[in-house]
Amino acid sequence: MSRTVVVIGGGYGGASVAKALQAEAEVVLVDPRDAFVNVAGSLRALARPDWAGNMFFPYETLLTEARVVRDRAVSVDPHGVTLASGEHLPADYLVLATGSRHSHPAHPASDTVAGAIADFRASHRELATAERVLILGAGPVGLELAGEIKEVWPDKRVVLVDPGETLLPGFLPEVAEELHRQLDALGVELRLGTALIDPPAGEPGRAGEFTVTTAAGEQLTADVWYRAYGAAVDGDHLADGKLTARTARGRVAVTERLNVEGYRHVYAIGDLADLPEADMAGFAMQHAEVVAKNISAQLRGEQPVEVYRPLGHPMILLPLGTRGGVGQLPSPDGPFAAPTAMVSEFKGVDLFTGRFLGRFGPNAA
Repeated sequence: MSRTVVVIGGGYGGASVAKALQAEAEVVLVDPRDAFVNVAGSLRALARPDWAGNMFFPYETLLTEARVVRDRAVSVDPHGVTLASGEHLPADYLVLATGSRHSHPAHPASDTVAGAIADFRASHRELATAERVLILGAGPVGLELAGEIKEVWPDKRVVLVDPGETLLPGFLPEVAEELHRQLDALGVELRLGTALIDPPAGEPGRAGEFTVTTAAGEQLTADVWYRAYGAAVDGDHLADGKLTARTARGRVAVTERLNVEGYRHVYAIGDLADLPEADMAGFAMQHAEVVAKNISAQLRGEQPVEVYRPLGHPMILLPLGTRGGVGQLPSPDGPFAAPTAMVSEFKGVDLFTGRFLGRFGPNAA
C-alpha cells in the first residue's frame, strides 16, 4: 500500500524533498504560493524588474507526480497537518520545511507570480526616483541589495547602517577586506557600529525625502529606505505544541538524521531545523538530500542511515551585482576565500537560475 509523505513548505528544501520522493510515495506539498520561488533573485528583481520572471518555477513542471495543495499549515500533529481551510491531511511521513519570513524586497510579498512581479515593478518605480538610498542592515541581504542598486544606478548615493562593528563577522579576514575594497570602489558608504535614534518616517521602499540621526550624532538624508534585517523563522504552525516545542529562537530540535526529536517519521529541514549553521538555501538543499534518502529507505522497509553533519564554519557566495562579490567556500584543507570571478560565475551572473532550470524545469519567464 502506498505511503503518504506530506511536505510543508515548497522552498529550496521542501521542493527538493517532494521532487526526490514523488515517484516512490504519495507526495503532498503544502504551500500557499503558485510556484517555487528562487528568492536569491529578489534583490535583482527590484533593481531590474524585467528579470523577475526568472525567479519562478511553476509547481506543475516541478512536481509532475505529486499533489500540490495551495494552503497554509496552521497546526501539525504526529498524524498529519491541519490547513487554514480546515482540512486535515493525514501523513505517514512529515517534512517540515517552512523556512523564514523576510521583509520585501528580500522575499516577494505576494503568493502569486503575477502579484510578485507587479510588486517588484511598483517597488522599482519608487527606487528609480530616489537619488539617495538608506539601507538598514549590513548583512548579506543589505550588502547584496547595495550591489544591485549600484550596478544599475552607479550615481545613486547608497548608505548602509549597522550596529555591528565589522562586516561578515566569523569569516576569513581576507574576505571582509576584499568586501570593503569592492564597496569602496562602488562608492557604497558604511556606517558601522551605530544605529538610528528613531526609525525613518514612512514605509520602507516608499520614496519620499526624510532625515534620520544616528547614535553617533550624524544626520543622514535619503529618499528611500529598506530594512535588510529581521528575518523570522516561520513556525507558527507549531505554536499549539501538538507536535513539538520550539527553541527560544523558534526552531525545532533535530537528530543527526534530521528527525524531529522523538519521532522517526517526522523531519525538519532548512531554517526551521535547530542546527549550528547559517540559514542558507544551499544548506536546506543538503538537508533535503539526507531526508529524502532516509524516507526512501523507510519506504522500502529499511533503516535510515543518512546523517547530516554541519560544516563547522560559515560559507557564503555574496555577489555585488553580476560582476563583483566575495565568497568563502569549504575545501579539504579548510575554508578559502573565493575569487570574485568564481562568485560571479557560480552565482552573480544568473543567481542560480540555470541551476534551477536543470533541477526544476521551465520557469515562468
